[in-house]
Amino acid sequence: MEEIFLERKSVKSSNVKSIGYDEDACILEVEFNKGPIYHYHGVPLKLYNRLMYASSKGTFLKNKIYKYKNSCIKK
Repeated sequence: MEEIFLERKSVKSSNVKSIGYDEDACILEVEFNKGPIYHYHGVPLKLYNRLMYASSKGTFLKNKIYKYKNSCIKK
């Protein structure tokens, strides 16, 4: 299976380095500061937008995003 990386935007966070989103596939891509990159599948655009404006990206991910099916695409 080929790794697919999305265009990500850098964010200010102690836990998250950058975030990307594929609107057609509803995939949220999160690059963590410690290196791994995860895809979260089925995430609505509305949640991506809320995440980008959240004051705490890590807390928002924990409370709203981690419940979505995910896959680690880079460790």
